[in-house]
Amino acid sequence: MSLIDRTKDLLKKREKAEGGGGEKAVKRQQSLGKLTARERILALLDKDSFQEYDLFIRHDAQDFNMANKELAGDGVITGTGKIKSKPVCIYAQDFTVAGGSLGLMHARKITKIMDHAIKMRVPLIGINDSGGARVQEGVNSLAGYGEIFYRNTKASGVIPQISVILGPCAGGAVYSPALTDFVFVVEGISKMFITGPQIIKTVLGEDISMEELGGAKTHTQLTGNAHFYAESELECFEQIKELITYIPWNNTKKAAAFKARPPKPKYNINNIIPNDAKEPYDVRNIIRAISDESKFFEVQKDWAKNVVIGFSRIEGESVGYVANQPDFMAGVLDVDSSDKAARFIRYCDAFNIPIITLVDLPGYLPGVDQEHAGVIRHGAKILYAYSEATVPKLTLILRKAYGGGYIAMNSRHLGADFVFSWPNAEIAVMGPEGAANLIFRKEIAMANNPDKVRQEKMDEYKEKFANPYVAAGKGYIDAVIEPHETRKFLIHALEVSSDKSVQTPERKHGIPPF
Repeated sequence: MSLIDRTKDLLKKREKAEGGGGEKAVKRQQSLGKLTARERILALLDKDSFQEYDLFIRHDAQDFNMANKELAGDGVITGTGKIKSKPVCIYAQDFTVAGGSLGLMHARKITKIMDHAIKMRVPLIGINDSGGARVQEGVNSLAGYGEIFYRNTKASGVIPQISVILGPCAGGAVYSPALTDFVFVVEGISKMFITGPQIIKTVLGEDISMEELGGAKTHTQLTGNAHFYAESELECFEQIKELITYIPWNNTKKAAAFKARPPKPKYNINNIIPNDAKEPYDVRNIIRAISDESKFFEVQKDWAKNVVIGFSRIEGESVGYVANQPDFMAGVLDVDSSDKAARFIRYCDAFNIPIITLVDLPGYLPGVDQEHAGVIRHGAKILYAYSEATVPKLTLILRKAYGGGYIAMNSRHLGADFVFSWPNAEIAVMGPEGAANLIFRKEIAMANNPDKVRQEKMDEYKEKFANPYVAAGKGYIDAVIEPHETRKFLIHALEVSSDKSVQTPERKHGIPPF
C-alpha cells in the first residue's frame, strides 16, 4: 500500500474515531442539552491548540460480547492544549461511547495524561460524563479508578486540578473530583452521587429525584462538594478561564502578574461598615474596595456563607481572601465554614498565593447541634491551616474579634506576618454584654435599675478591653489604621513579605484534624 493510500486510510480511521458513538448517539447527547466531549474541549481551549493523543486505543475486554465491539477512543478523549496561551492537559469522557463507562484502557488513557501533567508541571482538567464503571470488565474497572485516585493524590499541591461535572458522575467515580482542587457544575446537567435514586428507593423506600440527590444546586448549596455553579456549559468554561488567571501553573511558580489598577470609586471603604456594631453588612464590598478594579472571584459562594473565600488582585498580584461575613449568621465560625476556610487556606499556601484575612465575628457558633456535629474537630482545621501556612499572611480586624474566633482568624498567635486593625475594632474574650452579665451579674441583679447598671458595666468593659489599643499595646496588632489607609498598608505588607522564607521542622507530614 502506497503512502497516499495509507494516508487516506488514516484519515478514514481518524474520522470514524472522532465521530464518537456515531450520529445517533451524538444527536441523543445534544437532545439532552449537552455538548459532545470533543465540542467541550474545543470550546474550553484556545482555538486550534488541542493536540489529541491515544485516539486509536482499543479495549481488551473479551467477555459479555465485548470481544468484537469497537468503542471509539474507548470512551474518553485525552490530550494537551492551551488556555490563555498557556499549556494544560485535559481529558473528557465521551458519553456517546458506551455511556462514557470506565474500563481499563479508558482509565489508562486518563492516567497517562495525568502523568504528563505532573511531569510537565501544568494544570490538569478533567471533564466527567460517565455512567460509571464498565460492568463487563469487572475488577479491571475498579483498578482503573484506583489508579486515577492515586494520581489525584500525588498531584495534589503540585499542579492545579480542575474537575468539570457535565453529566452523571456516580459511584466510585465521584472520588476523583473530590480529590481535586476545584469542582465545576452546571444546572440541569451535572449529577454526582454515590448511590442512585433507584437503589435508595429499593433499600430505604425513599423517593428522591436525581436532581435533589446530586444536582448542581445540591452540591453548591448543601454539600459543599462543588465550588462553582453555572447555568450553561459555556458559562462554566468562562469561569474556568477566569479562575486560571488567579492561580500559578504549578507549585514552584507564582500566579501571573497583571497591570495594577485602582479599585472603583463607588466602593467607598469609609461608608461600608455601619455605626451600629450589631448591624450586618456585606464583607465582599470591603474586598472590592481594596482590590484592583474591585474584582473579586468568589469560591463556594453558596455554601457556608458565613465565611467568604476567593481570589482578587492587589497591585496586579493575586491574593486569596478569607473573610467573616456579618451579613450571614453574624459571620460566626461553625463546622462547614471552618472546613471551607481551612481547605482554601491550604490551597493558597500550596500554590504561593498570599492570604488576606478580614475579621469580624462573635466567635464559634454555640449549641448542642454544633457540638455533636464535631465543631471542636472541624474548628481545629482552620487553626491548623493558618498555623501551617508559610505564604505571606496578612490580617485586618474590621470590627468584632471575640474569643476563639479572634485566635482562629489568622491572629498573631497563629503566625500572621502583619496584623492591622481599624479603630472601631472590639477585641476581647467575649462581647461587652455577655462579659458584663458574667462578671457583674450580682451587682446587676441587686441594682434598683439593672438595665442602667448593665449598660454602665458594658461601657466600662468596652473602655478597658473591647478596643484595639489593648492588643496593640501588647504587640499583637502592628498598626491601628484608618479605613482609607487599608489598601496602602496591605500593598506595603505584600511587598515586604514577597520573598518570605520559613524554615519548618523536618517531618514526613503533619496530622491535621481530618
